[in-house]
Amino acid sequence: MSTDRLAGETPPEQEAAPGTADDAQSPEESAEAPERDGSAGREESAGAPGDATAPGGGQATEAGTEGDAPASAAPSGSAAATAAALAAAVRAVESGERSAASFFAQSPRAARPAAPATPPAPPGGSPAGPAGTGGGTPQGGPGSPAGDGAAGPAADGPTGPSRPRGPEGAEPDPGRAPAPAPASAPSAPAQVPPPAPGIEGVRQVLAAGGAPQTLAEKAAETLGERAAAALAADPWQLLAVPGVRPEQADGFARALLGAACGPEDERRAQALLLWLLEQAAVAGHSALEASALRAALAQRSVPDPDEALQSAIADGAVLVFQDAIDTPGRPRPAAEDEEAEQPVQILLGLDRFAMAEESVADGLARLLNTFEPVPEADGEAGTTDEAYAEEPESAVLSAEADHAPNEDEGAPSDIGSSEAETEAGAVAPRARTSAAGWEAAAAAAPTPSAAELIRAAAHNGLVAHTGAEASRAEPAALIAAARALGLRAFGATHSENGRRRLAAHLADAAPGTAAGSSPDPDTAAVTVAGLLSGQQGPGRDADGALALDLLVVLDAPQLDLETAAMLVESLTDGTRLVLSGDPGVLWSAGPGRLFTDLLGSRFCPQVASRTPDFGPIGELVSGIGIGELSQVEAPGKEVVIVPARDAGEAVHRTVQLVADSVPRALGVPADRTQVITVGHGGAAGTRALNSALKERLNPGPGKFGGFDPGDRVAYTPAPGRTVPGTVTGADAAGLHLECYDTPVVVPREQVGAGAVRHGWALTAHQAAGLRWPAVVVVLPGDAAGGLTRAWVYTAFSRGEQHLSVVQGVDQALARAIAEVPVKERTTRLRTLLQTQSVQAAADAGAAG
Repeated sequence: MSTDRLAGETPPEQEAAPGTADDAQSPEESAEAPERDGSAGREESAGAPGDATAPGGGQATEAGTEGDAPASAAPSGSAAATAAALAAAVRAVESGERSAASFFAQSPRAARPAAPATPPAPPGGSPAGPAGTGGGTPQGGPGSPAGDGAAGPAADGPTGPSRPRGPEGAEPDPGRAPAPAPASAPSAPAQVPPPAPGIEGVRQVLAAGGAPQTLAEKAAETLGERAAAALAADPWQLLAVPGVRPEQADGFARALLGAACGPEDERRAQALLLWLLEQAAVAGHSALEASALRAALAQRSVPDPDEALQSAIADGAVLVFQDAIDTPGRPRPAAEDEEAEQPVQILLGLDRFAMAEESVADGLARLLNTFEPVPEADGEAGTTDEAYAEEPESAVLSAEADHAPNEDEGAPSDIGSSEAETEAGAVAPRARTSAAGWEAAAAAAPTPSAAELIRAAAHNGLVAHTGAEASRAEPAALIAAARALGLRAFGATHSENGRRRLAAHLADAAPGTAAGSSPDPDTAAVTVAGLLSGQQGPGRDADGALALDLLVVLDAPQLDLETAAMLVESLTDGTRLVLSGDPGVLWSAGPGRLFTDLLGSRFCPQVASRTPDFGPIGELVSGIGIGELSQVEAPGKEVVIVPARDAGEAVHRTVQLVADSVPRALGVPADRTQVITVGHGGAAGTRALNSALKERLNPGPGKFGGFDPGDRVAYTPAPGRTVPGTVTGADAAGLHLECYDTPVVVPREQVGAGAVRHGWALTAHQAAGLRWPAVVVVLPGDAAGGLTRAWVYTAFSRGEQHLSVVQGVDQALARAIAEVPVKERTTRLRTLLQTQSVQAAADAGAAG
C-alpha cells in the first residue's frame, strides 16, 4: 500500500481546488440517509405545507439548494398569510424552539375575518376514524399508505433495529408524551369549498391548507382519484405523500381543521404510525418493535401511544407478530415441547412487507421440500449423462441446441424470442439426470469449491453459496454443467455490469461453446429485472412460471424482500435454486436482509468458497472482511492512500486522481474510473464531487435539465437499481442516454423527479453489484459516523485493477472496520425459516 502521490500529481496549494456545494449535511444525513436508497432524490424533502417559498428545516434547505424539490406556488390573499404563519410555526417546532404539543394549542392568526365555514365532514357524517378505515381510504388497503414505500426521505427513518430517530437524529424519549397545553380561543378553520374534480381539486385543498400546490401530482398518485376528498376529510393523509414530514402534515391539518385539530386525534396517530413504518422500510427494516414505535409516537406528542397501537392493530392498518428471541448458547425448543418458555418480541409491520417476508419463507420451503432426489442408476437418466461423461463439449453443444433461449444475435432483450421459448417450455418435460452424471460434472469442475457446489446443487432444491468476486466462477461452472446435462439453467445478477462478468465466466467454463450454441455467447446470463420482466431469459410457461430447471442468483445480498418474493413465486415445484453472494457487502437498498437471514437460519445446505481474491486489493478486502485494516504490498500501485486534511482538499485530490494521476500512471482513462463516497450531501458528497468533476471533465451549461452531452450519469429506473450511463442528447421525448451500449430514453417527468443524477461519483449502495477498472474512495472527515465494515468492504472491493483512498477520517476508518460490522435491521425472515425447519423436522418424525 502506497501513500505516495501518483506520477504527475500536483500539491493542492499549486492548483485551485474546485468549488464545492454549499448544501452541507451533518455526518448522519450525508452518510446514512442518502446512502440507504441507491435511488435518486429519496432523501430530499418535498416542501413544507404552509411555506410558500421553501420547506422548513435542515432537509428543506438541502432540497431547495439542489433543486430536487418542486418549487411551491404562492397562494394569494388569506392563504398567503396563513401559509407564512404556519411556516414560521413549523420551523419553530423543527428547530426545537417549541414543542409539538404547543403547536396545536396556539390559534392560527387569520389574515382577515372569514365567513363561517364548516369543516368538511368525513363520509357518513361522523367524525373521521383512523386513516385507512371507512370509505375515505384512497390507498386501497391499510398496508399501502404511501404507494411506493421506498420513496420517503431516508433521513427521518429509524437507523437501528430497536428505536426510530426523530428528525434531528436524537433518540426518542421512551417516557410519556408531553401533555398538550390548554387550548386557547377557538379558531376558524380554513374555508374549503367542495373540491373540484381531478387534480384541480387536490390543488384547491392543498392551497387551503397552505401546502405547496406542486405536491398535487404526488398526492393524486399516492392517494388515488379521490385524493382531494381524502385530504379534506383526513388532512394527515398528506403524510403518505413521499417527502412530507410530520411537522408539515400537522401544519396542513391545523390550517384545515382549526381548533378541531389536536395531537390526540386518532387520524394523526395512525398516520404517524404508518409513516414511521414506511421510514423504517427505507432504512431496511421489515418490522419494528412495539416499544420503539411507542417511544417514537410519544416523542411526537401522541398522548396515548399504547392506545394508538391498539387502534391501528384493530383497524388492520398494521400487523402484529410475536417472534421468539434467539439467545446465544440456548437451544431452540423442539416443536413438541409446548411447555418450554422462550422470550418473545412484539413486532409491528406493514402488511405488504409482512406478506413478502412470509411469501419468501414459504417459497423457499416449497423448493426445498418438493425437490425430487436424483436417481442413482445411470440408465434412469437417459443418454445425456453418458454423453457428458464421455465427451463434455459435444454434450454441451447438444444440450444448448435443444434449450437455447434465443437463436438470434442480441436476443437477450428480445421479448418475442422469450415467448417462443415459453411455448417450448410449456410442453417440454423436465430433463432427468442421474447421480452419476452429476458426479462426472463435479469431477470435471475447475476448482474443488466448484465441484462442491455442483454436488450440493445436484442433491438439493435450495443451496446457499458464499464467496467474493473470484468465486463467481463457481456458479458459472455449475450453470455450464447443468446445461450440459440437458437442464434449462440460467444465472441472474443484480446489474448489467454483473451480467457481463458472469457471461465472461460462462465463456471460460465452456470454451468453444460459451455456454450456448447461439451466436450470442451469454444467453445463459441475465439480470433479475430482465428475467422477471421477460425481456431476458427463458420466458414463462403456460402457467406463468419461469421455464427453467436451475436458477443461480448472484449478488443475492442485493435482493430486497419484494423482489425475492416475486422471484421465488415464479419458480415451479422441483426447480433448483442457488443463492450466491458475498456476505460482507452492503445489504439491499429495500427492506430486508434475505441472504443474511438465510445463512443465519441454517435452513439449507451452504457452500463456502475457498477461492480467494488475489492481488493487493483482494488481500486488503479479505482483511477488512474479518475486521482488520492491514498494510498490503502494492508494487504496481494497485492500492494508494492519499491523505486529505479537509473536505475541500478531498475534492481537489479526487479530481486530480481521476483526471490526471490515474490515467497517466496506470493507463486507466477517466471514463473508466469511478468515485465512491459516503453520501449525497456534504462538502465531499456526490453532489459536490460531481460538480467539481463535471467542471473539469465535461464543462457545460447543463442545457438539458442540468445535463450536457457527454455527462456521466446514474439512472435509477427503480428504487435500489442504479444504471451508469452517458448523456447523448435530449428532445421532446426526454433525456437520451447510452447505458452499456444500449440507448435509453428517460421521460422528462422522471428526469425532473430525480431519476437521473450525475454519475462520476456514486454512493457505495449505488455501486454495489458493479465493478470498474479503477476506483477512488473518498472518506472526508465528516463521514466517520457513517462508516461500517460492510460499507468499507463494499466500496474498496469495487476496483478491479486499482484503488485510491482519499483518507480524511484518520483512525476512525480502522475503528469502523474493527468495531462496527454493519447497521442492523429488524426482520422476521430468519425466525420464519427456523419455524419452517422445526415444523419440517416434526412432520418427518411423525411420518417416520
